[in-house]
Amino acid sequence: MSRNKERVGGVQQHDSAPPPQAIQEERGDAFSFIVPTEFVDLPSQGRFYPEGHPLHGEDSIEIKQMTAKEEDILTSETLLKKGVALDRVIQSLIVDKRINAETLLVGDRNAIVIAARTSGYGNVYETEVTCPSCASQQRYAFDLNLACIFHGKREVEELELTANENGTFDIALPRTRLNVTFKLLTGKDEKSMLKGMQQDRKKKDVERNVTRQLFNTIVSVNDDSSAGTIKYLIENIPSMDARRLRVAYQQVAPNIELEQHFECNECDFEQDMEVPLTADFFWPDR
Repeated sequence: MSRNKERVGGVQQHDSAPPPQAIQEERGDAFSFIVPTEFVDLPSQGRFYPEGHPLHGEDSIEIKQMTAKEEDILTSETLLKKGVALDRVIQSLIVDKRINAETLLVGDRNAIVIAARTSGYGNVYETEVTCPSCASQQRYAFDLNLACIFHGKREVEELELTANENGTFDIALPRTRLNVTFKLLTGKDEKSMLKGMQQDRKKKDVERNVTRQLFNTIVSVNDDSSAGTIKYLIENIPSMDARRLRVAYQQVAPNIELEQHFECNECDFEQDMEVPLTADFFWPDR
């Protein structure tokens, strides 16, 4: 296993004693209890948050364990239709209310979601899987504790990629030879991209997934951060350069890797596959 990766099950820290920030819920004077909390290791290790952000330089975040309140959020048809249910759940779980869930990096958000699901329903995640070989559908169990934390690479020499102190990255594009600075996606960026895709579907237009990601990640081109310059590049970027940016992003973006071994019960097909996150993820008893 790469030194940039760690098993989720081996690095989460669970407090048995109530921490200082523990949340106390009360009903009158006769009944009170402490909602359990845990510390979740951040794939980013706090390296890509700006100074002044509560998670700048922090390698973990404290969250409370899921309650019926969060289950209400996950079943709210209004919030689900708006695409904000998961964001509301993450915000509800975070103990430090100075932290805005929308400002969290996507990889750190994923770590919180997986930790919340594991503490709430256990590490065994059973869901419907379609075999890539014979197309048969079957129930298959995955172990969430086998997920890996990928901290991201700081430099990728073969891609002419370097990290900046402010959390951005510089890369030289192979075809145009332009120098592009890009950043990592946050929850706010992810929500913006999802909203745009939904609008494309309503209009029955081409879904601009690739260009939207570029728009949300590119900070400047040859040190020019104007919207017009960035828009021109995105609308005219050669495929070779666009692919280089996507590959570079995957190399440096910290995240939770949920790839596990799959064996088909029907045709004996085997391969490592990305664990599908379906509705069963938060509702294992459905």
